[in-house]
Amino acid sequence: DCIIRMEDCGTEKSITAQAAVNDGEVVASLDERLLGRVAAEDIVNPSTGEVLVRKNELIDEYMADKIDVADLATVRMRSPLTCESEEGVCAACYGRDLARGTLVNQGEAVGIIAAQSIGEPGTQLTMRTFHIGGIAQGGQQSFLEASQAGTVGFKNANLLKNAKGEMVVMGRSMQIVITDANGQERAVHKPMYGSKVHVKEGQTVERGIKLYEWDPYTLPIITEKGGTVKYVDLISGIAVREETDEATGMTQKIIVDWRTAPKGNDLKPEIMILDKDGEVVMNAAGHPMAYAMSVDAILSVEDGDEIKAGDVIARIPREGAKTKDITGGLPRVAELFEARRPKDHAIIAEIDGYVQYGRDYKNKRRIAIVPADDTQETIEYMVPKGKHIPVAEGDFIRKGEYIMDGNPAPHDILAVMGVEALANYMVDEVQDVYRLQGVKINDKHIEVIVRQMLQKWEISDSGETTLLKGEHVDKAEFDLANEKAKAKGVREATGEPILLGITKASLQSRSFISAASFQETTRVLTEASVQGKRDKLIGLKENVIVGRLIPAGTGGATMLVRKIAQDRDNVVIEARRKEAEEAARLAAPTEDIVGGDVFSSGLVDTPESRDE
Repeated sequence: DCIIRMEDCGTEKSITAQAAVNDGEVVASLDERLLGRVAAEDIVNPSTGEVLVRKNELIDEYMADKIDVADLATVRMRSPLTCESEEGVCAACYGRDLARGTLVNQGEAVGIIAAQSIGEPGTQLTMRTFHIGGIAQGGQQSFLEASQAGTVGFKNANLLKNAKGEMVVMGRSMQIVITDANGQERAVHKPMYGSKVHVKEGQTVERGIKLYEWDPYTLPIITEKGGTVKYVDLISGIAVREETDEATGMTQKIIVDWRTAPKGNDLKPEIMILDKDGEVVMNAAGHPMAYAMSVDAILSVEDGDEIKAGDVIARIPREGAKTKDITGGLPRVAELFEARRPKDHAIIAEIDGYVQYGRDYKNKRRIAIVPADDTQETIEYMVPKGKHIPVAEGDFIRKGEYIMDGNPAPHDILAVMGVEALANYMVDEVQDVYRLQGVKINDKHIEVIVRQMLQKWEISDSGETTLLKGEHVDKAEFDLANEKAKAKGVREATGEPILLGITKASLQSRSFISAASFQETTRVLTEASVQGKRDKLIGLKENVIVGRLIPAGTGGATMLVRKIAQDRDNVVIEARRKEAEEAARLAAPTEDIVGGDVFSSGLVDTPESRDE
């Protein structure tokens, strides 16, 4: 039911557009993504200071080329997601009508266009995913080259020199920043844990220089200090199995799930690093160096080995740590739009803070994040044992980073990172599926659908309004209740947007006729009749069902004309009413006239004016 209802809603909100990069190659450049959108702020060329696009201007091909040449990294643009118009979207937030190449007209049914644009290529996706999984396509990338020339800078650097003299990344929040001559950030890269960095801070690099590399197939566990290896609970046959590779004759020790073995629940397989006196070595943060092993890890050291700082003690196969998603094609798109929680979904940190391990339970571990500032409370998470936890005790972790690997649940992204991060995630994930098939879909279609998924708000505090805590209401209802509260000068309600899958979102639409025509007809209609609901026939489906003109396209124009005529009638009627009242007031003081009022009001009661 997304229809263009107005020219400009005047919102100041916007989202950030940036080039989409997949495996080091740019799959959708910034100018491609900005074409046909409206700029949310002046876009300025960083090197010359020239204004390329003014605020609220539609970006056409000529401007997009200028932006491409100016080499900008990110741009703020208007989006249907942040549009503040009631019922539907405004033309400025939507941007260009993709069929005509001009700013979209009022009355265009962009919701239906979006649904069709995503659904149509889907007819071809079904046939192809059947033959190919998803992971077999595309080689693994193992290094990253500088995409821009400039000077290298490190942020949150935590590097360790290993025995070979290579610099290894030990932290999880390190960033490599490339700045140009004007000090503008050109590119920001996040090397993952265990990557080898090939550049130094302050070094000048050209395009195509290798910045860092990593092992694409395994995730290393690296020691911070040297010492002697001691196996703890790594019992052969229960927690460890030995595998001999027939081709090379080499034997590998692989961790198996020890909890299934008898008495296996009490085990805590880990590797400790001891010093010469047999004491456990402490790391820089003052915690004992014990590395918990997760299922399927391959041990790289033997019990009693001498190791140096920066050595790898175990490797976790990345297929295990990162079976990101083999389901390609339609099932993946459906999963995203239905907002289902993935099976082993990642756990996302809700605050900035330091990691602290709590006590272990039968098959869970407790991990707490102690906030960096004392105003917030400590948050605890339960992580299943045997799962790889990418953070060590005492690590500083930022809001939005993963405590457990896996696919994040979209609800968590919304709750922790907000609407914009969710939008970026949804757009990128859906686009990945279609790009794999070589289908180009404009981002705004996905954004329109995500907007429909985000139309409900959950009330977290009812304030002094009529809303109830925990209730799901429309954004419009929420705003209306708060405006009333503001006018009375009482406490307003607070709430946050929640994510509903598209099926649920259409069942909870404000029009019961539209919901009944979709699914669970009896339930929708009984609920509507019990609550005494009214349908104002605002959307498309309900108008089709009752046989009126739809409020889009020419039907929308007819409605507009009807409304203008009604408003004009109302003005005339109001003027006559005032005239009659004035005349009555003038005639009132003479009380000696027997009988009623001489002036009968010339008020015409038309069917249109009754509802007003």
